[in-house]
Amino acid sequence: MSTMLDITDIARATGLSSRALRFYEARGLIRPLRSEGGRRIFGAGELERLHAIVALKRAGFTLAAIGQMLDRPGAALAPMIAAQAKAVDAERRALAETAALLTSIQSRIDAGERIDVATLCSLIRKGNAMTTTQWKLVVDRHFTEEEQAHWATRMETLGPDFDLNAYQARWADLGQRIAAAMPMDPDSEAARGFVREWFALLAPFRAVASPEMWAGATRLHENRADWDGQADPGFSADVWQFIQAAGAAMRARGEEPGG
Repeated sequence: MSTMLDITDIARATGLSSRALRFYEARGLIRPLRSEGGRRIFGAGELERLHAIVALKRAGFTLAAIGQMLDRPGAALAPMIAAQAKAVDAERRALAETAALLTSIQSRIDAGERIDVATLCSLIRKGNAMTTTQWKLVVDRHFTEEEQAHWATRMETLGPDFDLNAYQARWADLGQRIAAAMPMDPDSEAARGFVREWFALLAPFRAVASPEMWAGATRLHENRADWDGQADPGFSADVWQFIQAAGAAMRARGEEPGG
């Protein structure tokens, strides 16, 4: 009979935390057995699968992509590798541009130029102008001109005081905090807190969005594999998938995420 390991042994063997292992189990990436006492126990197959997950995450693959590769070993890898290479290259270029921008600003400060926070934000916004262009390319592929015009008309109802840059910055901050806390149990109180914050941040959009807009936005993120790495909504594909899982867990408890 093969040796069976408990969750503590597996965490030690893989370098993963017990919380990460529970998260992977919740996502269906691993399927440990249960002892008579209810403890998770792992065989050699699950240990090998976990080592594969660690290796693939190191290459930047999303958990969704990892699940597909492990559950369909006969699937063609070339398209997935090509897509991931493209995403990594886009991220590398974005980081290089950010580093160049910060170096340029630092050199101006070193030369004696006084740059306050407002000026810094202005320089960053100008440096991120390409992001708008990248989003336009993604949107053009997924929405018709009529749909985009409808969106623009509805978004105008938010009024002139609505600060889109500040709003996008709040999404980036939330996305980073969720990513830093992952992996976590989608059915935990911490996860529910993030879901509530997520839907609170969605409030301006929900206030003006028609059912068609809401469905279109959901469809865009569900098809993120088609454009991931080409534009940045402020949160990763893994964060999006986690919020979907945590929202489903809340609904199963009888609580509507959006209130």
